[in-house]
Amino acid sequence: MSQDYRTEKDSMGEIKVPQNALYAAQTQRAVDNFSISGLTLPAKMIHAIAMVKASAARANAKIGQLDQKHADAIEKAAQEIIDGKHLEHFPVDVFQTGSGTSSNMNANEVIANLAKQQGLDIHPNDHVNQSQSSNDVIPTAIQIASVLAVEKQLEPALKQLVDTIRSKAIELRDVVKTGRTHLMDAMPMTMAQELEAWAGQLEVTTEQLPQLLQRSRILPQGGTAIGTGINAPKEFAAEFADALTQVSGSQFKPSANPFTGIAGQEVNLQLSAQLNTLATTLLKISNDLRWMNSGPLAGLGEIQLTALQPGSSIMPGKVNPVIPEAVAMVAAQVNGNHTTVTTAAQQGNFQLNVMLPVIGYNLLQSIDLLSNSCNALASKAIADFEVNEKRLEQALSKNPILVTALNPVIGYNKAAEIAKTAYKDGRAIIDVADEMTDLGRDKLEQLLDPKKLTEGGVNE
Repeated sequence: MSQDYRTEKDSMGEIKVPQNALYAAQTQRAVDNFSISGLTLPAKMIHAIAMVKASAARANAKIGQLDQKHADAIEKAAQEIIDGKHLEHFPVDVFQTGSGTSSNMNANEVIANLAKQQGLDIHPNDHVNQSQSSNDVIPTAIQIASVLAVEKQLEPALKQLVDTIRSKAIELRDVVKTGRTHLMDAMPMTMAQELEAWAGQLEVTTEQLPQLLQRSRILPQGGTAIGTGINAPKEFAAEFADALTQVSGSQFKPSANPFTGIAGQEVNLQLSAQLNTLATTLLKISNDLRWMNSGPLAGLGEIQLTALQPGSSIMPGKVNPVIPEAVAMVAAQVNGNHTTVTTAAQQGNFQLNVMLPVIGYNLLQSIDLLSNSCNALASKAIADFEVNEKRLEQALSKNPILVTALNPVIGYNKAAEIAKTAYKDGRAIIDVADEMTDLGRDKLEQLLDPKKLTEGGVNE
């Protein structure tokens, strides 16, 4: 079926645009120029740009730069986008002009055309983009989108994961297992201690995120082209931040130095670094779960994850640790995203970073992936895994490393001799120690009690 077109005009001349498209000439030029990836900006980013436009219109009206009817029409149109409508009219590739000018103009054109449906003559540059530049709109939108995504998705997901881990730790507080270092048998510990270690690692991120968001709430909007604020009234930045706080439901402030937020991307880089840290922690937890679940016969077989799907197209009955594997892949992706953000953040040439769209894309993807991964780990892996206590007890009884507890009594060398003998003969450490020392069975049972060894200190 043939596509119908209309003719649009911009400062470069005429161009054909799909008849039903809400965008206009500048968006179409971007579509034609950047047929690179087929990837468009995330919906969260588009919503954030629309919030910028709604807030700017409200601020411009308040300071007398924009007629109230025009401001209301722009706000109404922008709100439709914020509400999730018209996303199909944002076709610009992520890999575009580094300032994100094409995406900014895409939003200006769509909002202008929507506002025109209200019977007003609204210009995408003169009205929708009033007191703004792509150079402050796009970095501002990245920060808005990331703040809202962390607040609404990542922080609740992290809390759920930590709470689930801690609840599981309480459930398994009396279960003793063999600890491991270098993947080799080490001293005993409780399952609760293992789980609490995970929770503690995750809390590094939960503690850091609010601090990082405080920086992300300080916006360069009002700096316009390079940070000087040309064509924006002096009071615009403060009024914009107040309006945005109302529109978004989250607190934002104007930057005292908008040059920084336009030329530099340190705020987003720091957030990306923390996301990378979280990804690394989730990978550690996922790998621990995979190791403990390995088997069921030839692996560790300490726990059994809930069976979620058949694990093989050829081996009947096989079940795999699919959630930890998926989360491990997420960690790899987020690690890669952070490398991209790091490289892109270096491209603050003089007064403008020229890789803004790819920073926004990768940052928001990482937040989405990590949020969903935390939820999946909590509900589909950690909450309901079962412990093979018989397997744990068998391993503990033959663990030669238990002899460490005898060091203060018989010395390292004698303890090493006992451990090597027990390992060589495949015997319980207590039986060998009973033969090779004069401590007596009762004393050895006291010294080698695995549960007591999890409490630390000197066992005498």
